Amino acid sequence: MSTAVTPDPPSTRDREVPRELARQLAGYLQHVAVERGMAPNTVAAYRRDLQRYAQFLAARDVTTATGITRHHLTAFAQSLRDGSDGGAALSARSAARCIVAVRGLHRFWALEGVTTDNPAADLHPPAAGQRLPKAISIDEVTALLESVPTDTNAGIRDRALLEFLYSTGARISEAVGLDVDDLHLERPADGPAVVRLFGKGSKERIVPLGSYAATALQAYLVRGRPGMAAKGQGTPALFLNLRGGRLSRQSAWSVLKAAAARSGIDKDVSPHTLRHSFATHLLEGGADVRVVQELLGHASVTTTQVYTMLNAQTLREVYASAHPRARG
Repeated sequence: MSTAVTPDPPSTRDREVPRELARQLAGYLQHVAVERGMAPNTVAAYRRDLQRYAQFLAARDVTTATGITRHHLTAFAQSLRDGSDGGAALSARSAARCIVAVRGLHRFWALEGVTTDNPAADLHPPAAGQRLPKAISIDEVTALLESVPTDTNAGIRDRALLEFLYSTGARISEAVGLDVDDLHLERPADGPAVVRLFGKGSKERIVPLGSYAATALQAYLVRGRPGMAAKGQGTPALFLNLRGGRLSRQSAWSVLKAAAARSGIDKDVSPHTLRHSFATHLLEGGADVRVVQELLGHASVTTTQVYTMLNAQTLREVYASAHPRARG
């Protein structure tokens, strides 16, 4: 007698999310955006991750939150790593991010009475290896900054943008989101100029500006920005594009990539490179880790402490190469 074979569920990409499940999911996304005040980029990441989860459930004929079991959750977690749901196989770090979103979703549903229990209560994300931030040396930062020609409005802006990123450790999204009024370039007698930054969850922090950055920003406000603003319709944005509108994250990334290429840096330079370098160089210069935490806008000092691990690794490497009895 032949044995019936149950076919694998169809790819998540082939299934439309049932209306009730989509509505319940939308309620949570509205909660994290409005009530918890998550940054738009974080909400967008949650939406992508939870859409994959919802399509996974739809492929298994789950139409509402009450039909989700622990088995569904463990199967979804596995599919994130091997791509068995039809989506891309994720790294441990990306899979962990997705599981965090799913756990938050189920916790919300349980608290709101959408479900009577929380099947994700003991679901844990896969352990992600400790990834040390990539920083470039002070000499490389100097070469990168000085590679920017300042004979055009765009060049003056680019130099000001890169000086700003390294001086403040700002995220690139924070930099392009700045308005002119967020800058306070008038230096008080007892300290440097400052800038008001809005980080994740719209949390505000005040960060000092180094003299090089303040000078570059002043030059941009006087000689670069007016010509660019004249081509637009009026915007409070600090960093403008050639049409007079707010500079995008993608364009700011291109500015950094172009400067790295001109300066001959053969390392992978990303939008976070200057932020990592800012933190690393401060700690190497003797700054307290909690001060760096405040400057970076980290909610927890644990996040900042990864930079101290980077310093420890550098010390080990120097010791191993320099001490006469470090190696047998």
